[in-house]
Amino acid sequence: MQDRTAKFAIGNVVRHRLYPFRGVVFDVDPEFANSEEWWLSIPEAVRPPKDQPYYHLLAENEELQVDIRGMQKSGVVVEACVACANNYGVADDLRSLDIDVKPMGVPLTDRLKGPWKVLTF
Repeated sequence: MQDRTAKFAIGNVVRHRLYPFRGVVFDVDPEFANSEEWWLSIPEAVRPPKDQPYYHLLAENEELQVDIRGMQKSGVVVEACVACANNYGVADDLRSLDIDVKPMGVPLTDRLKGPWKVLTF
């Protein structure tokens, strides 16, 4: 019998076991919970069983980087927590996208208390 316990947690940086990308886990379903159409779109040769954990990833890819740059050009301030970025080994990657990587405890607390809109993942 195969262990069906999730091996990764929300916030973990993982590399896809078959495809050349990595991403940050932002949700985990204990078993398949998407549409049948989506499941059937996975090539049968690599389609995993439904009764295992399914991870939702924010993938690191060129499209995401383009989106971040577009947000920045439109005036969105993109910042990252230095402790989190160092923990996941992505601080330099974020800085290369002109994301301000800095301690976020006090700034985040101040923003949550004020009128700011905060998006976290």
